[in-house]
Amino acid sequence: MQRRRFLTNILGAGLVIKPFTSFSRKFPLDDNNIANGPARPINIYNNWSSYDELSDVVKLTEELAMRELNEVIRLKSHGGEIDYYMMDAFWFGKEGGYRTWNKNHWPDGPDKWLEGCKKNNIIPGMWFSTNLITMGGQQVLDVIPAWEDSLATDHNILCLFEGGYLNHLSETLQIWADKGVGAFKFDFAYFEAATKSAKEKYSLAEIQEKNKVAFINMLKVLRARNPYLLITGYNGFGGEMENTFTPFKKTVDLRWLEVFDTLYSGDPRFSDIPMMNIWRSQDNYSDHMVRQFEFNGLPIRRIDNCAFMIGKTGTCYYRATNAWKGMLILEFGRGGWSNVFHGNLELLSDEDMVWFTKVQRLYLPLQLHADWSMIGAIPGTGKYYGFKAKEEDGMVLTIVNPSQSMISETIGHNNFGEGTVLYSDGGFNPSVKNNILLLGPEQLVVIGFGKYANPQYALGRDESIHIPGSIEPIEVPFIENGRNSIRATINSISHKNIRIFFQQFGSDGFPYRTWGGGPPDGKTMDKYFVIRVAQGGKAIPLAIMYDKMIWSGLSWAAGEIQQNDYDANLPINIECSSLEKENLSIKAKLYEVSYD
Repeated sequence: MQRRRFLTNILGAGLVIKPFTSFSRKFPLDDNNIANGPARPINIYNNWSSYDELSDVVKLTEELAMRELNEVIRLKSHGGEIDYYMMDAFWFGKEGGYRTWNKNHWPDGPDKWLEGCKKNNIIPGMWFSTNLITMGGQQVLDVIPAWEDSLATDHNILCLFEGGYLNHLSETLQIWADKGVGAFKFDFAYFEAATKSAKEKYSLAEIQEKNKVAFINMLKVLRARNPYLLITGYNGFGGEMENTFTPFKKTVDLRWLEVFDTLYSGDPRFSDIPMMNIWRSQDNYSDHMVRQFEFNGLPIRRIDNCAFMIGKTGTCYYRATNAWKGMLILEFGRGGWSNVFHGNLELLSDEDMVWFTKVQRLYLPLQLHADWSMIGAIPGTGKYYGFKAKEEDGMVLTIVNPSQSMISETIGHNNFGEGTVLYSDGGFNPSVKNNILLLGPEQLVVIGFGKYANPQYALGRDESIHIPGSIEPIEVPFIENGRNSIRATINSISHKNIRIFFQQFGSDGFPYRTWGGGPPDGKTMDKYFVIRVAQGGKAIPLAIMYDKMIWSGLSWAAGEIQQNDYDANLPINIECSSLEKENLSIKAKLYEVSYD
């Protein structure tokens, strides 16, 4: 996983309050205290990306955490639903073994935050690393005496089946549960961790199994004592998250469903499908990962797609609120019952929050009552796909066209009659007629059938996104122009915008990602992937969106020149280059596009 690789390469007292909210479970625990997922669709605010201490330098402080609590309260005042506030990584004091908070940033501990959650009927949650104590190139947790005999031969991680670490962690979790914490998020699991004596006795496979079994049994005991707890799993519990082209494989141990309510399917990052709107490529990544986890046998409702992340830090690529509406729709529209919203909620206006609640009102009942399925192609193939929520008296389709073409697709009405477009990206106006959907390149659309074809469910259009009204490929040969560089000349073209894509591939024929690092020392990707366009020896301006520090890597670049910036009667020279050190194959595609 890139987040795990990134970690490897780069780098108080609480008010005693009893749990104040508990859910009656629609899927009750069985006699062995095995989890069956959340009681109902839930909404979680997570403060990660409002700060970022891994791929940025913004610290988690009490002031920041309380600011975001006030924003959660503001969202609730507009009718929004937030059930949990998850306090993410780095709340803890280095010396305290997860029993104290960072005294520099939380001088009085978490009491004010816990009480603020309780007062507003929000369940507090806390992040824990499963067994990693070194992050970002530095040790973030001291090995306290109770953990010493669990320290692995790799001193970055702790063994779970030998020594006192796991028992101490179990006791710590119970301490926080007794203080009113109702959710635990587990991250960064390294099941290869073994002490010197364990390595001498067991094979790697045996060590991994012993660590897994020990952790599973601990969580079962914790859940038996606290049946109301929400327990979620993140990095280290399966899934291949580095790219969107590797064929699906069974990599998730389904025993995790016995102890985790949900498993996440990867931090937001960009897919290996080049797109002019880089944020739609990020949507495509999360869509692809949900499909992979379903392939691995997870019920859709128990997949946490973890895809909604607005903010001003490196972890979300300084996205702010760019294309946030489509991101929110897909967070719900993928069908999982864990709806997680990360980041700087203060970036949303009151009007935005009203729209946010309208999306919730459409999708939350569907999550609870509808039959959910995925339609179309695997998202990473770059072809039409979507998510279907079907009830007896209506249906909602959330559909994406990730390709660089206009598409016409037949969508089944299932005797619900004609569909109605409830939402779309701006620019091209998609249509549904006689069950034929017309959709523009890179476009997202939501279609309602039956009772959902009613204007009361309409979500409007996001005019901050401009989908072309026409797009056609430009057939022109590219030739090698030195190492990791190609060039071409366009001699004749209609007077339209020109969209340029290039992508780098390794010797195996697969897309090859380049990493520029994160703040403060990282480089933006336009410093690695360079598109030069010139006419008559003069550079032509190029609009790009990939000029960002991207901790998760990128395999492609995209740009567009405007029709008024060149002379259609003169040749245009295009050069695409990668500064990657490896010898790669560079391929490019060109399109002429126009906007309505």
